[in-house]
Amino acid sequence: MSDFSGEGIRVIACDVFGTTVDWYSGVRDQVADVFGEHGVTLDAGEFASAWRGRYLPSMRRVQTGERDWAYLDTLHRESLDALLGEHGVSLDEDARTRLVRAWHRLPAWPDSAEGLARLRSRYVVAALSNGGFALMTNLIKAASLPFDCVLSAELARTYKPAAEVYRTAAGLLDVAPHEVLMVAAHGWDLNGARAAGLRTAFLERPREKGPHQEADRDVEADLSVTSFGELADALT
Repeated sequence: MSDFSGEGIRVIACDVFGTTVDWYSGVRDQVADVFGEHGVTLDAGEFASAWRGRYLPSMRRVQTGERDWAYLDTLHRESLDALLGEHGVSLDEDARTRLVRAWHRLPAWPDSAEGLARLRSRYVVAALSNGGFALMTNLIKAASLPFDCVLSAELARTYKPAAEVYRTAAGLLDVAPHEVLMVAAHGWDLNGARAAGLRTAFLERPREKGPHQEADRDVEADLSVTSFGELADALT
């Protein structure tokens, strides 16, 4: 942890998937349930990782104008359909809808709720995610996370790490970009935030991607921590 004091920070903006909630185990377990009910023998963890692997490429197509704006549920569904097709798996509409909505109910990391509550006593604490507005609202409610507000990328009609997402968040909260501290477990997110003028905090999550991929480490940021509690300690 550095000696970064957080002076001048008014808003803590937190990434959600992987940073605040455990997407890997949450999606894996729900995939396993659906696959088990339908006799699909694919490994649920490997499938969840492969599905997540299409996350950034699918959003990049929106950012580059290759396809029109679509919110994340639509992109998740397109990636799901393609992945099932590659494996020769046939699932009905109800099962596919359940899988897409798996991303709406994910477990929070053990330190998230308490750490966010501590931060909220001093700052405005916002969820800043590529998840759609409804997705994020459902997810935060189900996980009982104490955010002050949801700032979905849907409000900017593009996706992180585009600068418009971070600047839209700052503008909606009536603060300057440098008064926002972006907290994320991903280097690409923090690089985008920094380029947009935000301050940055890397929150390391070694188990974020499960056993199939290595989580981000040693990311350049104003501050590096291993939990929301440690972040609250650093800013007090």
